[in-house]
Amino acid sequence: MKNIVILVSGSGTNLQRIIDCIASGEIPDAKISLVVADRECFGLQRAVHAGIPYHLISRGKAFSENLEKIIPENTDLIVLAGFLSILDKEFCENFNGKIINIHPALLPKFGGKGMWGMNVHKAVLEAGEKESGATVHFVTSGIDEGEIILQGKTEISDNETPESLAEKVHQIEYDIFPKAILKVIEAK
Repeated sequence: MKNIVILVSGSGTNLQRIIDCIASGEIPDAKISLVVADRECFGLQRAVHAGIPYHLISRGKAFSENLEKIIPENTDLIVLAGFLSILDKEFCENFNGKIINIHPALLPKFGGKGMWGMNVHKAVLEAGEKESGATVHFVTSGIDEGEIILQGKTEISDNETPESLAEKVHQIEYDIFPKAILKVIEAK
């Protein structure tokens, strides 16, 4: 049984998708051993509803240090699912190859500091891109710079808005995130 820790900052829709995929067997032989949030959010309520242990750690300089103290020793994978805090270099190095993130763009484009949520979709549209999508990648100390595990793409229509693009990209996230998790844990 592979043990997964999921980090959230928001509504937890990707967390819910992972919970559902584990329950259905789409991600077999895995369990979520802990959900951690860096702020009060609905993602914590999803953990409560699913009976998953959870923890809230306040944002700040000691966040990564405090997180490391509560990560179970038998953790196989740490999944950032709509997680907005930046993990420090030491934490990333200590869990090298064990942390993945989903990003709402086709990396390496539109990644890095400040590229999250609607900021990404606005930047994609302002750049006149013809396609966008989502990327699951390994987390390193460089923001959105880790090795790409899986990407999914969508075309951008002529009348696309940041909101409509966000919805299209979110559907791609639901598709590729479980596949990427399975790919990583099967490789371990």
